[in-house]
Amino acid sequence: MRELPSGNVIITCAVTGAIHTPSMSPYLPVTPDEIVDDAIAASEAGAAVIHLHVRDPETGEPVTDLDLYEDVAARIHRETNVIIQPTTGGAPTMAPEERVQVVPRLDPEMCSCNMGSINFGLYPMAENIDDWEYDWEPEYLEGTTTLIFQNTFEDLKIMLGTMEDHDVVPSLECYDVGHLYNLQHCVEQGWIEPPLHLEFVLGINGGIGADPDNLSHLKSTADSLFGDSYSFSTIGAGRSQFELTTQSVSMGGHARVGLEDNLYLRRGELAESNAEQVEKIVDLAWEVSGREPASPGEVREFLGLKGGEATAFD
Repeated sequence: MRELPSGNVIITCAVTGAIHTPSMSPYLPVTPDEIVDDAIAASEAGAAVIHLHVRDPETGEPVTDLDLYEDVAARIHRETNVIIQPTTGGAPTMAPEERVQVVPRLDPEMCSCNMGSINFGLYPMAENIDDWEYDWEPEYLEGTTTLIFQNTFEDLKIMLGTMEDHDVVPSLECYDVGHLYNLQHCVEQGWIEPPLHLEFVLGINGGIGADPDNLSHLKSTADSLFGDSYSFSTIGAGRSQFELTTQSVSMGGHARVGLEDNLYLRRGELAESNAEQVEKIVDLAWEVSGREPASPGEVREFLGLKGGEATAFD
């Protein structure tokens, strides 16, 4: 496994995502102004990477409006030195051809890349809400009983090829152990070359469970497949966010937090901003391992990124 020479921890903040809906928290950023403000505050709190989704400003529904992406990314870029990492996951209901369009349009330094198809069941979330702010929300969540989040080998070939064409480094999101073997196949096919930056995703209904033993298993499998040619970060969905990201840091890995992954700061207390979650993982990382947050410049050098000046939103 590769580590930063300084030993510092890469903190990524996923500010809004496409899982939670506005009725779940009044603090979920929805409008471009809210997303930009939360991203800037998260970077000031210690995040080196901002994972970016956009939403319809009027309804909060996840969208792939490329004009919105460009506007939000440009505004964050003007105010910070943070690495802006657009999603190619979009929403689970979107086709891969739609999701990948953000790469040629924004020409970012990094983007996410989902490494396999899974069930993506958001429907249990609807059981806890009685009053909906928008009509689209219950249909969006309940419709995932039949949803397959598609990432076939052909999709991966196209996604990874598009990223290579634009000198974009993918954060390789692995929702289950089989996704690591998918990635090994992609390496064997020549669709991507090491070094690799993995994102272990635990706790999605349809992927590997949010269990500390599962995180250890993911890492040991990656060790056997990729040796010292990979680095990793961890996402813990929902209540396991801080348990798993802290474990990741203690294992020499990195951490992603943010309201995309979890709406709470602690049991029963909604996080009022993404920056609160970043501040908490900064404190936890120091407590468990004495590691400080890595700077954007440090991350750019470690991951071999092309720099913010080479993006389309510079």
